[in-house]
Order: sequence, then C-alpha cells, then structure tokens
Amino acid sequence: MKQLATRRAPQLRTAVRSDAKKIHELILRNQQVGHLLPRQMSELTSRVDRFVVGVDGRGSIVACGELAPLSSSLAEIRSLVVSEKWRGQGLGRRIVNEVKTRARAAGYDDLCVFAHQPAYFAHMGFSIVPHTWVPEKIMADCRNCALFRRCEQFAMVIDLDATAEVQTSTHLHV
Repeated sequence: MKQLATRRAPQLRTAVRSDAKKIHELILRNQQVGHLLPRQMSELTSRVDRFVVGVDGRGSIVACGELAPLSSSLAEIRSLVVSEKWRGQGLGRRIVNEVKTRARAAGYDDLCVFAHQPAYFAHMGFSIVPHTWVPEKIMADCRNCALFRRCEQFAMVIDLDATAEVQTSTHLHV
C-alpha cells in the first residue's frame, strides 16, 4: 500500500476513440465479478466521448465511468470501474463527481445509478428508489436483460439541483 501513496494520482480526462479497447478490457476484467453489465466494443467506440477515464502516470487507463443520457432530464452513471490496484484511493469518487459535474452542465436534473453496493453511492448523496421510479432505464435496458424482475441491483438517484445548492452553500460558509 505504501507504494500507491507515493504514486501520482491518476488524471481524469474525456475518453477518445483510441481508448475504447482499453475501456472494454477494463470492463471485461471486472464484469466477471458479476457487477457490470456486458458492453459491446462497437457500443463503446460509438459512445467513447461519454466516458471519463482515469489515466495513471504511465498513460494506462485505470478507471472509467460513463455519463449515459436516458431522457432530457435524466442521465445514468454506467460502467464505473476502478482497477484493483487503484481501489481505495478515491478514484471512483473522483469519477462520480466529474460525471455529476458534467451531467449538471449538460442540463440534467437527476442522475441515476444501478448498483450492487448501494452504500458506496449513498455516501455520495444518492438515494435508493424503487426501480419503477426510473422508467427510462427500464425501457432502455432492463426489459431486455436476462435478469429482468430478478435484478439484484439497487436503483439510486441524486437530484443534481439539490446537490449543487448544497455545494454552493457549503462554499459560502467556509
């Protein structure tokens, strides 16, 4: 663990077309644990600019997360992955915060995530809601999923306007 502390924190940036293969590999390595939905390489290539990636000092992609639009007011965080070597260093939280910032800037009111470990996202302000509160996600992905109606993921939502107000008022009192 000491070695990680001496490394420079990965830099965040928007993914580019040449990153698609590395993002796909990162997702595949972590999909086997059973916590990520499968993603096709063609899908990633066509939507690569939606991804925020964490890049280490050697230029390797060590984390990713996608801002996926579901409607004009709702977007989703998809394929949030941090490589094992970098877990516990706050990189996932940094990516979630960057995705939240981008979603707010794009005019979304709410951001959702479907998670197996809801506590991770609850600490960042997301609330567990019934899946039926996110019909856009059900129509886009869930209905065609083999685990539809047997899903072990928690639907979670955050109101981006409310979190922006909290951040603003926190900064004013400092």
